[in-house]
Amino acid sequence: MRPLYFLVPGTSQRFHCGGLWAELKILELAQSLGPAELVTYQQREPGRLFLGDLLKQPPTRGIFVVSWGFHVARLLQQLRSHPVVYHAHSVGYGFAIPAGVPIITVSRHSLGYWGQKAPHVPLYYLPNVISDEFTNRQQPRDIDVLIMARKSSPYLLQQLAPKLQKYCRVEVVDYFVPSLADLFNRSRIYLYDSAEYWAVRGVSEGFGLQPLEALACGCQVFSSVNGGLADYLDPGNNCEQIGCYDTGYDVQRILQALQAPPPPVAHDFLAEYRAPQVRVKLQRIWQALDAFFDYRQQHPKGDIAPLTAQRLWRRRIQHWTSKVQQLLKKWQ
Repeated sequence: MRPLYFLVPGTSQRFHCGGLWAELKILELAQSLGPAELVTYQQREPGRLFLGDLLKQPPTRGIFVVSWGFHVARLLQQLRSHPVVYHAHSVGYGFAIPAGVPIITVSRHSLGYWGQKAPHVPLYYLPNVISDEFTNRQQPRDIDVLIMARKSSPYLLQQLAPKLQKYCRVEVVDYFVPSLADLFNRSRIYLYDSAEYWAVRGVSEGFGLQPLEALACGCQVFSSVNGGLADYLDPGNNCEQIGCYDTGYDVQRILQALQAPPPPVAHDFLAEYRAPQVRVKLQRIWQALDAFFDYRQQHPKGDIAPLTAQRLWRRRIQHWTSKVQQLLKKWQ
């Protein structure tokens, strides 16, 4: 199979985020299956490939995997003569994907988005990975309610948390945590509300790994269900919705949940996101990508017209014209 080159701007602290960790986990799985390397393109790092150097060499057979949403359009232009795959986390950045660029999405939400926006591009679904450390250790829990300050809404931090603190121990984490698995295993309820955070930025929640990791550790989860969270969160069954109608209603339900043990999370539910199953899917996708780029090499131009804005307007005008003609026939 063709080598995979996973592109990230860098791996130092200023680039640390959920998207980087998710990309590094997929890279690790890929390296267990075949030739795969990390390539930086903004910051040179010791022992790592740098995109600028790679592009000065003779063209490679390798497949470049781009993922950093705000950089994707520029990278696609820069790599237009190379095999490229877009590893889509969030959606809503506003760029179009050329027909010859396959898309691997981390959520079914993103898959549906690109299935509408780019229906003639090869599409695949490969969920993010939950590390094995995220499991229920069946230990005593000394934190009643856990909130991560990053991505949390003002409602969660300024309105709900102060009211909950009158009745139970609320831990608001706004500092570096060396092990989230340890923290989730100390907590009884985890609150997550990212809808406003992503709405302000104009893009979607790509996957939302933390609520899933919390569920795996035995936490009861109260969460928004925006974007990729809707892939696995099922309010009333494996979670409860946060920010629902009124603060008092949230407080009432959270305090009630503290009195009841959470239902066990089904093994099959989590298995889809564990490394063994994701690795199997990744291998199949990699083989499919290899076959696609073999075909594209022999047939550089596809004959299926892309779903451009111009084409959509033309089809809408045709549709409206047809409707008007039908109405005129009825009146005659």
